[in-house]
Amino acid sequence: MDQLNPARPLGHAPGAPIRSGIPEHGRIPKYYAVKARISALVDELGEGQALPAERDLALRYEVARETVRQALRELLLEGRLRRQGRGTVAAGPKLEQPLSLASYTEGVRRQGRTPGRALISLDRFPCPPVLAAEIGAAPGEPAWHMERVLLADEERVGLESTYVSVARVPRLDADFPPDSSFYGYLRDGLGIAFGDADERIETVLATPREALLIGTPPALPMLLIHRLSRDTAGRPLERVRTLYRGDRFSFTTRLAEGSG
Repeated sequence: MDQLNPARPLGHAPGAPIRSGIPEHGRIPKYYAVKARISALVDELGEGQALPAERDLALRYEVARETVRQALRELLLEGRLRRQGRGTVAAGPKLEQPLSLASYTEGVRRQGRTPGRALISLDRFPCPPVLAAEIGAAPGEPAWHMERVLLADEERVGLESTYVSVARVPRLDADFPPDSSFYGYLRDGLGIAFGDADERIETVLATPREALLIGTPPALPMLLIHRLSRDTAGRPLERVRTLYRGDRFSFTTRLAEGSG
């Protein structure tokens, strides 16, 4: 008969940390125990419901307010909670963005949310050599830089910078609705289809300007994606730098066994 693994207690939720983060010696920081209890309370409350005040939580769990404050800070960073006015409410599930050539707009719509973008700037400038090679332009040729805040149900969730050659998209400033999908515009308006792309993901902290535009504290971890895209003929097309809120996004992909 198989022995029960003591590191996997009965009732352990699939995907949850083993032993809920409790080390083998059994001693955990007081704030972590409070965090676990507040997390359970968040599950009971449901999305958008207000959390009791810090003072009330401290009385309920018989701990100092600073202990509660530390637990709340971690839950905010993890996206379990969010600030609303002067209070704190239970956050909804993270947005799942596929790692594919599908646009942000398509990814958000698949989850029943309303995507949007708010234009910050659209500039035309002489393309420097490194960027020129990435977007299929000659050094010094004009290029566009478009910066937009990403929205999901009017909530600011990211910041996107797109670089593309003016020669490929000459009327971007006149014909493109900046609150819509750039990929949809290229496909439907210009007949340009995406072939493939290279992506790199890293975690960063937003600059003060970026944090202000996204509406987050500078200490909130961000997921940064660099993308270099090519059309179906293999020609370089665009470079995109996108910051996603680490507390509101997760990324998914499907893996298959390679042929080699």
